[in-house]
Amino acid sequence: MKKHLTRILTLVIALALVFSAMACASAQSAILGNAVQYDPAQPVNDGQPISIELWYWTGAANLFQAVADEYSALHPNVTITLVENPWDDYWTKLPLALQGQDGPAIFNVHNSYHENLIGYMAPYDIAVEDLENDFVGVSAHVIDGKVYYTDYGMMTATMYYNKAMWAAAGLTDADIPTTWDSFREVAKKLTIRNDKGELVQAGFSFNGGAQGDVLGMQYQYGQNLFTQDGKVSFNNEAIQTVIQRMKDIYEVDQSGDYNFGNNSGDNFGQGMIAMYLGWGFMHNLLKSNFPDTDFGSFEIPAPSEDVPYAYHRYNGESTFGVNKNASAEQQAVAQDIVRFFLANDALQKQFCLANSVFPAKKSLAADEDILNVSSIAVLANHIDRYIWPGPMPSAVENNMKIALEDIFYNGADISTALQSAEDTCNQELAMGDFVSVEPQYQYAAEAK
Repeated sequence: MKKHLTRILTLVIALALVFSAMACASAQSAILGNAVQYDPAQPVNDGQPISIELWYWTGAANLFQAVADEYSALHPNVTITLVENPWDDYWTKLPLALQGQDGPAIFNVHNSYHENLIGYMAPYDIAVEDLENDFVGVSAHVIDGKVYYTDYGMMTATMYYNKAMWAAAGLTDADIPTTWDSFREVAKKLTIRNDKGELVQAGFSFNGGAQGDVLGMQYQYGQNLFTQDGKVSFNNEAIQTVIQRMKDIYEVDQSGDYNFGNNSGDNFGQGMIAMYLGWGFMHNLLKSNFPDTDFGSFEIPAPSEDVPYAYHRYNGESTFGVNKNASAEQQAVAQDIVRFFLANDALQKQFCLANSVFPAKKSLAADEDILNVSSIAVLANHIDRYIWPGPMPSAVENNMKIALEDIFYNGADISTALQSAEDTCNQELAMGDFVSVEPQYQYAAEAK
């Protein structure tokens, strides 16, 4: 009897192991994705060993390691060597490496370096229609009917506020401002000066990065950043209004000061200022560098309670590029990795959370974990009202920065400074091939 029970138990355990193995095999072979699909059961490079390099810039090693580990677990014949470079070195070394046949088969892309890279990139072996069904913003990346990279997430600016300062000023969630007029009143309440009138706590600060605040705010007034003939437009009523409001917050409302800290992001984390307009990456940076600062986020205020033409611009966090000069075998593996990455919701989610960006993948738009990030959650209701102007050349921000420094610190006339910056910027743009994609914005017909 005892031997009989032992045999039955052994059989049960054996069957359990078989079913467990079958379940694991089924899980590994499950097709990923919706329109863009990935079948893990399909062999890569006919199952023969192959090695490729994946290049990326410093700061996200864990993300790329996750891609490499998960992919290689499905395809043990593929060895992915990760190559990390500092940001500045990356943009010097990568274009040189891509010129020959020994460069990385797959690499990280930033759209600000579009012109430097696009000539070395192979188009995705994925139907544009499938990409558009799964991701937003794809149409802005279509070149002659093909996509070479797209966005996995959309990063834009949100207003960060110090919760302790907010409570100390007697403010509640009901006081979250939705218009610029109400924002200015809240900023006054959050401003603290000592008996000598010296600023102790700024209600709001834009020191050290005002160009990021200004460029994109003109959309709230229906004003595009670029003209139909491809020139930048700085000296217009919308941007003049934005800059004058910023001056008034400091000079009229006394809610800040040009010399009260030189980096508003760090100053916010250090507890010097109560509100700060920062881009999505600041969420994780603040959590990491200033863990004792309890903060929340709210959407950028608008000129009125009406939904504006656009709240601001966004910049896409880009998917991988495939090196057209790599061998055919390596390109095929790189294309397979791209498809695996795009079809994999778990990896997409991991990348979006790490960079605090709103997911471009439609299936993640209501993901609970992603919407638990305050700087992402506040975008959910109006994410369609943020506009991408295209991979903006550095000349645009550089020249706006010069104009703002002249206005804020030297007292220059707003119109005069903007016209000078506009003229210089357009001279620089004329030497490149930049084309704005503002006309592809879904509400483009509402622009002035």
